[in-house]
Amino acid sequence: MTLKVNPRARGLIFDFDGTLGDTMPTHIHSWQVVAERYHFEISATLLYQVAGMSTGDIVEYLNQHFGYQLDVATIVKAKNEAYLQFTKKVNPIEPVLKIVQAYYGKMPMALGTGEYRNIALVNVKAAGVDRYFDILVTCDDVKKAKPDPETFLKCAELMKVAPEFCQVFEDAPPGLEAAARAGMIVTDVRPFINRISA
Repeated sequence: MTLKVNPRARGLIFDFDGTLGDTMPTHIHSWQVVAERYHFEISATLLYQVAGMSTGDIVEYLNQHFGYQLDVATIVKAKNEAYLQFTKKVNPIEPVLKIVQAYYGKMPMALGTGEYRNIALVNVKAAGVDRYFDILVTCDDVKKAKPDPETFLKCAELMKVAPEFCQVFEDAPPGLEAAARAGMIVTDVRPFINRISA
């Protein structure tokens, strides 16, 4: 099984975390540091379950499901600071990287991530894929995060490609839902990549 570009595609959109870059080990480590500091629990298993949600949405999820009373802004700030402290190198996910390399300069491409822009820029550079992308849409650029389709629709607009001709590569349920709601060609990369599950 190999990842393929759909013959109808005129533009390619990639999620980053878990799709193009293997950021999960750093996310888990930084979440656990913050959890220890603020006296709450979050497991690697749970983090895989909420993959694709924004940091703020994860804090709200913890409050709703575990009865915590965590201040969203405080935890988001601490998590982002911890993540940036631990980010040194991000390994690109090879099957997806091959698509990026093969279609670079041949078809418009964009990154559509639920991450904050300052962290997304660090991630993309740490993975060595910054030179492939001029278009980056982050949670700072939209009013509604995935599973709302706004992130991917904005990518399509910036690429000047109609949504129905955009192929989205994603690994997380919120992103897959967002792509479907945007009316795009949806590709779940999980069957094609060696995904570590905790």
